[in-house]
Amino acid sequence: MNPRTIFRPLLVSLAALGISAGLYTRAQAGGGHYFPPVQDPATLAECGSCHLAYPASMLPAAAWQKMMGELNQHFGEDASLDPQTTAAITRYLMANAGDAAGSAYGRKLLRGVAVGAAPQRITTLPTWVQEHRKVPKTDWSKPEVGSKANCAACHQDAERGYFDDDN
Repeated sequence: MNPRTIFRPLLVSLAALGISAGLYTRAQAGGGHYFPPVQDPATLAECGSCHLAYPASMLPAAAWQKMMGELNQHFGEDASLDPQTTAAITRYLMANAGDAAGSAYGRKLLRGVAVGAAPQRITTLPTWVQEHRKVPKTDWSKPEVGSKANCAACHQDAERGYFDDDN
């Protein structure tokens, strides 16, 4: 029996398996810039009514707790909610925060953020700043972008949790 006849199908199968695994991993993890999108209906409705409902894993729990405790001064707006809705959204955000137990998604973005810190802007995180350093300043002031907080202007799949450079 010819060794090529035995090993060739095996090599083709292994190659196909490797390619499939790579594609499946990309689809599941979204490359290095995937953050599970908000799944909580109240968070989607309330936060998403004014801006992208940012994935909870983009900030540490202390940041979400502080932000939700200061909704009456939410970036110059009064975004106050009733106490029950505020508590429910706070629980969701903190449970899914980037430093929550079991959350692997936000760890890269939160590099350089001190434990217990409560940064209020994703755009001030050291990793975010590093990732966006090559974006020309003029791009941020384009009408279709408006500000650094408008992720969806450049990352077309942001609502699905994908923030890769190829958007």
